[in-house]
Amino acid sequence: MKFKSRNLRAIAELVIGDKEFFPYRSSSYITQFFEECDLDFVHDGSTRWHWTSERLEELLQEPQPAAHALPERFVHVLRVLMHKSDAEPNDPDRSKALEELNKPLSREGYEAFYGDDELLYIHHIGTKTISLAANPHRPFTPKEIEKRDQLITYLSQCSEDELIEAVLLPLFRQLGYHRITAAGHKDKALEYGKDIWMRYVLPTQHVLYFGIQVKKGKLDASGVSKATNANVSEIYNQVLMMLGHEIFDPEISRRVLVDHAFIVAGGEITKQARNWLGGKLDASKRSQILFMDREDILNLYIANGLPLPEKALPTTEPECDDDIPF
Repeated sequence: MKFKSRNLRAIAELVIGDKEFFPYRSSSYITQFFEECDLDFVHDGSTRWHWTSERLEELLQEPQPAAHALPERFVHVLRVLMHKSDAEPNDPDRSKALEELNKPLSREGYEAFYGDDELLYIHHIGTKTISLAANPHRPFTPKEIEKRDQLITYLSQCSEDELIEAVLLPLFRQLGYHRITAAGHKDKALEYGKDIWMRYVLPTQHVLYFGIQVKKGKLDASGVSKATNANVSEIYNQVLMMLGHEIFDPEISRRVLVDHAFIVAGGEITKQARNWLGGKLDASKRSQILFMDREDILNLYIANGLPLPEKALPTTEPECDDDIPF
């Protein structure tokens, strides 16, 4: 990956503190900064911005973890640079510093923002791919836990279509999938076992295609399906159809097979359900199946800082004036 020299210099000037809202760093403090970033760069006494720009360029040459994602160590440097503990008195929430960082980043097609965990994240403006993606297994903040509880309530009440449109589509877009297409439920004959299909571009520019079968409630292997539960045997044929049926990709104007099948449930996917389906499928198809249940959805949704669906937002009751007579 390569940034324009102008933009590298602008970021380097933020690192060394030649711009307002960033602490000034002399030679020894530049070395100390990179030590905090777990890098062994030692400033050699040359022009500060030029030397720092060269080090940033080195980091950009490292492998990209995914298409449209910045190299991990480069993102880590920006995350240390923008840590809120280094806020200047005239910019306590670092919003002005964030504006300065986004000037060069936006010219390269990226945007930095703070997540609910107060850490810096960077996404590609066009695809929304997050560099150094959020860890869904980290401890959540109290604010994130509250948001998670609101999403749990929504998942318990929403329809299958709302689960797809309001939760899954924004989530998969945020995770870097492309051409996300929902089949809808108006014409079941056209679904061929898929509620959604999408594709993912690898750093090598090879493309993987995914089909997704969505169930609103719990997915189990019981003999009889309950009102809110789905039996895994009910989706067995849908999975076979998904893996065996071609989809048309308009960008390349040809039909392609689905490489992997996601089985997504708004509730729990029991271990018995996973084992039953694994036993029914042959070894080649078994490796193509990916599961995502409520816990996975919740953790990914919150960790990636997605806004709650509109219907999940808490409503405020209108205040009454007790002094007004009825």
